[in-house]
Amino acid sequence: MADAISDLVTPQLIVGLGNPGAKYEQTRHNIGFAVIDLLAQQWQISLSEQRKFQGILGEGWGPKGKVRLLKPLTYMNLSGQSVRAVLDWYKLPPQAVFVIYDEMDLPLGRLRLRQSGSAGGHNGMKSIISHLGCQDFPRLRIGIGSPKQKTGNGEVVSHVLGRFSAAETQVMQEVLQLAVDAVEMSIKQGIPKAMSLYNNRVIGSESPAS
Repeated sequence: MADAISDLVTPQLIVGLGNPGAKYEQTRHNIGFAVIDLLAQQWQISLSEQRKFQGILGEGWGPKGKVRLLKPLTYMNLSGQSVRAVLDWYKLPPQAVFVIYDEMDLPLGRLRLRQSGSAGGHNGMKSIISHLGCQDFPRLRIGIGSPKQKTGNGEVVSHVLGRFSAAETQVMQEVLQLAVDAVEMSIKQGIPKAMSLYNNRVIGSESPAS
């Protein structure tokens, strides 16, 4: 039932997750910010810091009407504060939110769209679900791969806060464009249609999941 409700609501607030500041620019954990920047270019939406939202926000026209783009500046684990502030200001339902973020459990070169679901261990999503009081909103996860050594939390932190290699950067350029296409398709024709087209797409040398 929740999936049916979220599919009836066109995404109106596209949120890309990341951490603010030059220290975190172009890191794996900031891939959501990168997609928002590309969407802003494609839709010719100007982004600017809005303190009342604790984020960088832009408002304009997407493929199917008015749309807002948001990069929370709260740091990842408080992202929900910014998202909640925007929803309250514009009186939008939680189902109108579309969140883009990194996913270690997906290999580099893969996307995964879902209409709803748990945070899956992602601190930014935990915060958003907590502040929205539900998990029935669409999200696009972008694979960043796992660290080669997963012997402790330090390796995980170093991985997500690290930058892509030259070879990975080439792959990610294609992935970012694919992510933009997936967001546009989600708005134009709905999440299920976009899921069918993009969840099995593979960029680079990774084999499709069985």
